[in-house]
Amino acid sequence: MTITILSSRELGRNVGRAKRAAHSGPVFITNRGRPTHVLLSVEDYRRFAGARRGLAGSLSMGGLSDIDFEPPKLHIETSHADLS
Repeated sequence: MTITILSSRELGRNVGRAKRAAHSGPVFITNRGRPTHVLLSVEDYRRFAGARRGLAGSLSMGGLSDIDFEPPKLHIETSHADLS
């Protein structure tokens, strides 16, 4: 299973790439470095939905525990406001 991680911006620029990647495994979509959505192929979705498991059971399925997700660190620079 291949796991793909795309930012929301990357998804908007290249939906076709995300759809192709979803055939090989889940595509995690991030917003500000945090996962917010997962794109699945219809086959994977039906497999998960047809299993009649709860969310915890679906997330603990074999093969998903080896996901190594380390979002990029966000660096924000600040400056002092001149209130004079």
